[in-house]
Amino acid sequence: MRSVKNRIGRVFRNAKVDAILLLNTKIDDSNFLYLTGFDAGVFEGAAMIATKRKLIFFVSALDYEMAKAQKPAEMTIVKIDSSEDLRKGLQAHLSGKIVGVNESFLPHSSYKRIKRYTGAKKLIDVSKEFCDARAIKGKDEIKLMKIANRITKNAISEVEGHLKVGMTEKEVAAEIDYLMQKRGADGTAFGSIVSFGKNAALPHHAPDNTRLGPNSIVLMDVGARYKNYGADVTRTIIFRPDKKSDKYKRMLMMYNTVKEAQRIALKSIKQGVEASKAHIDAERYINTAHGGIFKGKFIHSLGHSVGIDTHDGRIGLSPNMHFKLKEGMVFSDEPGIYVVGFGGVRIEDCVLVTKKEGVIL
Repeated sequence: MRSVKNRIGRVFRNAKVDAILLLNTKIDDSNFLYLTGFDAGVFEGAAMIATKRKLIFFVSALDYEMAKAQKPAEMTIVKIDSSEDLRKGLQAHLSGKIVGVNESFLPHSSYKRIKRYTGAKKLIDVSKEFCDARAIKGKDEIKLMKIANRITKNAISEVEGHLKVGMTEKEVAAEIDYLMQKRGADGTAFGSIVSFGKNAALPHHAPDNTRLGPNSIVLMDVGARYKNYGADVTRTIIFRPDKKSDKYKRMLMMYNTVKEAQRIALKSIKQGVEASKAHIDAERYINTAHGGIFKGKFIHSLGHSVGIDTHDGRIGLSPNMHFKLKEGMVFSDEPGIYVVGFGGVRIEDCVLVTKKEGVIL
């Protein structure tokens, strides 16, 4: 596992602060997971101070043993019994200092409480510094993401063999979620999307009681979570195709167009290339293929950064992203075609940026 010291160093590289304070609410700040590597425990209301050399973690008795079992060498754990204990602990380390906080996560009420509790000289938003640090995945992170993607793809392949006429979208989504956990996932990275037929034209369709029929599109957009890191994979199939029908021929044309667009984009996902290029290349192909029949039917960005969060940070592959890709970044490559009233096709894989071209995880 990449050392905590290395991760801290990456965050502090451009952060003009004396210390960083991360405060969990009812959910964990994903930057807390990034620095600690903790993958078990609730840690609701827990606080952590990061300096350039160490972590100080304030936790209640409820999660103290869980924290101690996962503690990295660079961490000191302080058990607190009350909010007053926490206030005193934070003030002892942060009073009079310039303190970084993750404003993109904190509710306003928590932000005000930090100002009151810490006695900090100044609070500075360091969410961008965390985003920059997390954009480049270490070997340990890539290894975990490969496992999450393998679990996801195997679960999709298995459920494809279980599809039957009359199954509902909800049933298929539930089976995929079960199979991912059966294969070792800690849970799902996001709410699983399963769409049949016309519903596949809605990129963010929530599974409902629509039943599966023959000669129909089945779109599955799912992801396993493994030790904090998530996958994001979409597969589209044509269930029990009627290969003589015009409907099948149209669905197949959509599928092949999207598949080729994904391949074209993959070649542009490499070090030194502007992030907008992969999207532009894929969109240009979709808009011009087959005489332009699908022009304007690719209605979202090509991809987003993937990691601890499904949409990891503020970077992605879209026309308005003007930065150079760097080796070690991971993005989804997910072109799609959506025809309202008929159906949609999306094919998605998580892709690692390398010096040559994108590598599918």
